[in-house]
This record gives sequence, structure tokens and C-alpha cells, in this order.
Amino acid sequence: MASPSERFLLHPMLPEAAITDDKEIHQRKEFLEFRDEDVERLQGINELAKKYADDVIEQFYHHLLQFEETRTFFREPRVLARVKELQREYFLGLTQGNYDAQYIANRVSIGAVHERIDLPVKAYLGMYNFYLRAVASRLFEAFKEAPDRALATFFSLMKLTFLDIGLAIDTYIYSRETTIREQQEAIRELSTPVLLLREGLLLLPIIGLIDNQRARQLTEQLLHSVRTNRAKVIVIDITGVPSVDTQVANHLIQAIDAARLMGARTIVTGVSPEIAQTLVTLGIDLSRVTTVGDLQNGIEQAEQLLGLTVVRVDGAAQPPQARES
Repeated sequence: MASPSERFLLHPMLPEAAITDDKEIHQRKEFLEFRDEDVERLQGINELAKKYADDVIEQFYHHLLQFEETRTFFREPRVLARVKELQREYFLGLTQGNYDAQYIANRVSIGAVHERIDLPVKAYLGMYNFYLRAVASRLFEAFKEAPDRALATFFSLMKLTFLDIGLAIDTYIYSRETTIREQQEAIRELSTPVLLLREGLLLLPIIGLIDNQRARQLTEQLLHSVRTNRAKVIVIDITGVPSVDTQVANHLIQAIDAARLMGARTIVTGVSPEIAQTLVTLGIDLSRVTTVGDLQNGIEQAEQLLGLTVVRVDGAAQPPQARES
């Protein structure tokens, strides 16, 4: 697995949904009151920025390396040299005067990078804080004779910086939420396996609470397994399900009906007294559902439906065999 510093050099996959269109970019600029005069002010200090860029960046990373939480990302000299180069490009980009879609896409990617390397948001915002303070001191020093110009230029820089922060944080959050959704999806798949017990027989053990999303996913997995394995009988065990509401019960019945249309019969096992009482109270129609008290009896009944029987030889249970006709 790549270290945090190695992951810093990987080019991130830019989430398409996080790339803003021209209208969105315009609205963001308008909200921050970032206008043409701000662009002119920033362009006006581009040469000045080139003069003190290296100095600011050296101080910036000297500051970062004072803290273990951020130092861990820059332990390798080649990584540190590379990120300093990238940071210099970013820094000079603040005053280059062209803040179009390409500029926006670059800023969006910064959020994706920081999320990818697991940089804490507090550290990310702290870095911008240091940047603004470092630039402010040099800006007011350069325009000692024109403090109003220095202040106006600094305000323009703040507007652009907050535009960058907004874009990066939005992408940071988007990437994190995407990761969480993918993890939840993986957990659901692992927690609801469709098992092939033997030819023609599937077992679906359900454990934990079932929400609507999980119920839909369960149905999709089940029907896919029925088709793939040409299943004739399905045993759905809900021993580990603490509660079932109307929507979930209806999802299960729909799954059973869909499986029947594909030629598979379903047996539900492990219905607790509490769930049974709830289903009766809710008025759920279970007339089309075959229920058995426990999993063992459910599997035995499924084997009977398949025409199989367990033969005991020398005191040992043997695998089910087809009955002779």
C-alpha cells in the first residue's frame, strides 16, 4: 500500500460531478463579488509574486514540517521537492489573471488530492491561513506608499482564495461521500450473500436491519443468482433480522414473486414471534409465502422439493441423493 507521501504524487481521478459548468462558476464568482477589477489587481502583482514566491513557499513548508500531522506527508525528499514545485505553480496561478474553466478544474483537483492522501480538513484550511498571512505582509511592504492599493489587492486575493477553498472543499466532501457509499455498498454485499448449497438450491441468510435500499439490492442479488445458478428452490433465513416493517415485507414478497416467475420456489425460515405478530398486525398477505420455523427444517423441505433425500449409512449422514422414481 502506498504511503501518504507516495499517494500525494498520484494523479487523482477527478469526479465528473464535481466539475462546475460556466453558469456555476459565474454564480460562485458573483457570490464572492469577484469582478473584473479584482482580476486587474491580481494581474498587477504577478511580477511581484514571482519575486517572493520561492521565499513564501520555503516558509510555508518550514511551517508544515513543524507538525507531525502534516510532516508525515513529506518525509521523503523527492516528494517534498515535487510538492514544492506544484505549490509554486499554484501560487503563481493566483495572479496570472485567467480564471476560466481550466483554472477551476485545477482547483477542483486539489480537493481530490487532499482527500486522496487523507489530509485533515483542518490542516488544509490552516495552510490557506498561512498563505494569506504570508502574502499580506509582503504585499503591504511592497506598497508602503500606497496602503489603499495594498488593501484592495489583498481583498481581491482573499476573494480568489475563498473561491479556491470552496471548490476544493466541495470536491473533498464529494470524494469522501463517494468513498463512504462504495464502502456501504461493499458491506451490504458482504452481509447479504446468496449461497449455492447444492445444485438447484440457494440459501439467502439475512442478518441485521433491512432498509428499502438494502431490500432492493437483496432482490437484485437474489434474482441474479437464480438466473446464474438455474435455481429451483430458495431458502431465505431471517433469523438474524430484528424487525420488519410494511415496506420491507412487501419488498421480500415482491422478491419471492419475481423468483417464482423465474421458476424458483421460496421458503422463508426463522420468522420470530415478534416479526410474525408484526406482519399479522400490519395485514401483510403471506398466503403466497411458504414459512418454516428454523433453517434446518427449511433446508430439509427444500431438498424434498428438489426430490432429494438424506440417507444415513453406518451412523453417518450422507449427502442428499435423488429419489428413485
